[in-house]
Amino acid sequence: MSGEVRLSRRRFLKYAAGTAGALVIGIGTAEALDRPPPLGLLGDAWAQVGPYLRVAADGRVYIGVRDPDNGEGTATSLARIIAEELDADWSQVIVEPLGLGVRSGNGEPDFIYGRQRSGDATSIPAAWADLRQAGALGRWLLLQAAARRLGLPADQLRSENGAVIASDGRRLSYADLASAAASVDAPSSPPPLKAADQYRLIGQPAGDVDARAAVTGQLRYTADDTVGNAVVAVLARCPYPGGTLDSADRDAAKKVEGVYDIIDITPEQGQAPGDTPQAPAIAVLASDTWAALSGRAALKAKWKPGATPEPNSYTLEQKALELFADDAATPSTVRSDGDIAAIRKKAARTLEATYFQPWVAHATAETPNCVVRLDPDTSITVIAATQSPRAAYAVVQRMTGFRPDQIDIQVPRGGGAFGRRLEQDYIAEAVAVALAKKDDAIRNRPVRLLWTRDDDLAHDYYRPLAVHRLNAFIDRKKALVGWQQRMASPSVLAGGNTPDNRLWQSELVADALPAGLVPNFRSDWYPLPSQLSRGEWRGSPNVTPTFASESFIDEIANLLKVNPLDFRLGMLGEGRQLPYSGRGGPIDTARLANVLKLAAEKIDWSRWLRSENGLGIACSYVFGAYVAHAIEVAPSGEGIDIHRAVCVADVGRVINPLGLEAQLQGATMDALSTALNLAITVKDGRVQQTGFRDYPLAATQPLPYEVETVIVPSMAEPTGASVIGVPSAAPALANAVFRATAVRIRRLPLLRELSRLR
Repeated sequence: MSGEVRLSRRRFLKYAAGTAGALVIGIGTAEALDRPPPLGLLGDAWAQVGPYLRVAADGRVYIGVRDPDNGEGTATSLARIIAEELDADWSQVIVEPLGLGVRSGNGEPDFIYGRQRSGDATSIPAAWADLRQAGALGRWLLLQAAARRLGLPADQLRSENGAVIASDGRRLSYADLASAAASVDAPSSPPPLKAADQYRLIGQPAGDVDARAAVTGQLRYTADDTVGNAVVAVLARCPYPGGTLDSADRDAAKKVEGVYDIIDITPEQGQAPGDTPQAPAIAVLASDTWAALSGRAALKAKWKPGATPEPNSYTLEQKALELFADDAATPSTVRSDGDIAAIRKKAARTLEATYFQPWVAHATAETPNCVVRLDPDTSITVIAATQSPRAAYAVVQRMTGFRPDQIDIQVPRGGGAFGRRLEQDYIAEAVAVALAKKDDAIRNRPVRLLWTRDDDLAHDYYRPLAVHRLNAFIDRKKALVGWQQRMASPSVLAGGNTPDNRLWQSELVADALPAGLVPNFRSDWYPLPSQLSRGEWRGSPNVTPTFASESFIDEIANLLKVNPLDFRLGMLGEGRQLPYSGRGGPIDTARLANVLKLAAEKIDWSRWLRSENGLGIACSYVFGAYVAHAIEVAPSGEGIDIHRAVCVADVGRVINPLGLEAQLQGATMDALSTALNLAITVKDGRVQQTGFRDYPLAATQPLPYEVETVIVPSMAEPTGASVIGVPSAAPALANAVFRATAVRIRRLPLLRELSRLR
């Protein structure tokens, strides 16, 4: 953030009435400016409503982006929605991140910018309507101002690329009109939106607005903030879930040069996971990072497990198998169609497979960190790359008791998120340290909390370990007539307020395919005991069940000796709408079949039977988007090389094709890297991984040189894109390996994610 200016309601009214030169548009009312806006949006005058858009007197257009951007391209796409309706000159647009918009309303927080959440493919769908209205309002006001200046009716004028143009060729720039437009009364009803055939920005490729700053090192992240000569804090955390402190040499730590204070941090009882520090910890506050880390090392903290140690990974897997075999076990039934028990007895052929998936960490490039500036009597400012500023606000408000107008949440660009920054534990830690510091030398200085990579891997909110057992039932005509799937995992929702019989909702989607495609279908979920923290990971709850179901479809096709692409298309059948209780439904089977066909065409699926390499294909429906992957692999020694990777996506109307392409490519590479290499393992009650040496992201080999993307043109409502390229990538890889190795699949020392088939 470039800075802020605090304006009271009364001062704002005087200021707006006494100045001119800019047009400011927003969503909400003028009271929105009681929340300090970024300096870039302030300018020298205000008119109309809150700080989403400012057309300055020098022609520059400042657009405030409400949702956090952690690399998803949110800032670019949301800004282009507004700029499109405004008919702005994109070369003159400057994008400003907005912090949390909150004010007091009858004693309760009033969130003035809307939902403010990112990373779960919801930013664009949620913003599509209201951000277009903000841009359309700006364009309407500028046209009215031009009409008065030119003495022509507004309907005889058009806007284009930052200017209003009359039919006789006269042209007025937005810079010339900004001051006059600020004095035009707002319309009695919302101005009309542009027709799609008038779009000049939406649907055209644009580079990320922060790209140049990122690659030149000028982009400022939370850790770069130097506000108020902050002290540095690092924490020694208990590595055992449910564990406690055994001993620590605080005196030795305090003797380290530069160390100011040692503070004990304790998780708050009764709070939801992610809203409080994850584990008991000791904070070391120091003048700089080196001193803080040296002080932490000098603590020589020793910890001990709790009464119920965390089971190791193999134990949990065996527990799942025991549950599947125990007729007395009572799972949660997620969906039940037809009569599986009856069809099991009638089946001419059956197939069973078991798939194992490990714990997985987020491993974001930028580890969690947070800056807190606290005035114990008046206010608190929190600077953090969170995916949910509202959730951060709730944590800060609970811990401080401050009113909404006393809390400022600033959200700079983040270095990756993938669901990790939906949790607010690192913010709770920083606030706890700020509240607890007593040393006179640092009492009034901000706190900068830093996590190291070993902190990050040992205290993540992991994608849960999962075990799947699937059964298929085939009739005498070789038709798939029954499908039974059982999944066991530790629920992400456990420990909160979710009833036990609904804990499966973080692990499965009831209507996820092939539900609705097989007449007799049953899905059950079994809870596994674990104290490890877990959370959303790149498309949850679609990722783990999609891997199992899409891999199993290829096994069924192999049993029936049919082409797996044809088998999938046969299952989808004629194009129709399938009910879908998850986000984004219903499912259009024709659109899903289309991305499958396009992926097959791109990779030349006609080679499937005769190719020396293995070709694999898989598809998924994720939050309203239709995605398919096709992968080509070749066995190489004890492993594989991925020769090609194709990703096809239908996301409805595309805001920024270049941004979508980047998201699909990055998600695919991340999914393949995870499938090939990554697993968090628990042994002796604690996580074993401490860095990239034992949690190795994939190198150039065996990953493909590029991910070939195909974006389906569409006029449908837009969906999000940040996670949709993940779910179908790993099963497409598994299916390619399955084809390449044929019967040797059970002997291949395959990747952890590609499962140990049984």
